[in-house]
Amino acid sequence: MAVRGDATSPKKYRAPIAVALTGASGVQYGLRLIECLIAAGHEVYVMVSKAAHRVIAVETEIELPAQPDRLARDLARRFDAEEGQVRCFGREDWMAPVASGSGNWQALVICPCSTGTLSAVACGASNNLIERAADVALKERRKLILVPRETPLSAVHLENMLKLTNMGSVILPAAPGFYHRPDSVKAMVDFVVARILNQLDVAQTLMPRWGD
Repeated sequence: MAVRGDATSPKKYRAPIAVALTGASGVQYGLRLIECLIAAGHEVYVMVSKAAHRVIAVETEIELPAQPDRLARDLARRFDAEEGQVRCFGREDWMAPVASGSGNWQALVICPCSTGTLSAVACGASNNLIERAADVALKERRKLILVPRETPLSAVHLENMLKLTNMGSVILPAAPGFYHRPDSVKAMVDFVVARILNQLDVAQTLMPRWGD
């Protein structure tokens, strides 16, 4: 299976979308998003921070490998991906496609997005690959969606969100609605993931659009 840096892998998937999981609560949103993007036929670039691995261990029964190649195989098996459809990158893999504006990818979703990551992106820090990918998305005017899960929000958080919104990114809080009368945690997760997919212009059947 091609997991990174394989220039010979066939380009038979929809345009690559990058997903980064950071250390906020709500890793279920990010994992479900990866599953849906795979099902929609997109090539998916995945980055998981060290803090996110810890949160995954606390919030779920899932054990994800830390090594990028093993993580790619695990996600591919877990979500029934085709060979080469999932590519994973380490925190300092500066040769990853997302580290450069010349890389062939169309959007980055940081889901969930910790307030620390939010701050780093807002000030242009590029201390790891996730932050660098966000910096690239901003400078290249590509879609950047940040999914914070924090409450209450301080003035610093709100100022960073406004700053990033003015830069062209989308702040999409992990705040599920209830008008669809969710009967499970999965239904609440799908509410938020459906909104992310709508922002990415990825067809989804998780939630009907208003009025349908």
